[in-house]
Amino acid sequence: MLDQSSTFQQAIEAVEALSLSDQEVLLAVLQKRLAHQRRKALVLEIAEVRQEYTQGQVQFGSVADFLSELDT
Repeated sequence: MLDQSSTFQQAIEAVEALSLSDQEVLLAVLQKRLAHQRRKALVLEIAEVRQEYTQGQVQFGSVADFLSELDT
């Protein structure tokens, strides 16, 4: 079984074997997929925070209040 660094190195080598135009297309596809994944993660976070808010688990206060709460 390959370790993660050699798998990563193989991926780099495979990309480098592509033509420059294919590398550019691959980069654009990867950027779009990463942006989509970030949006999905953000949507999940927002849903979680909304649920916590609805359940009364969210507290409001100043930075001093927050720091005070950390000390307890």
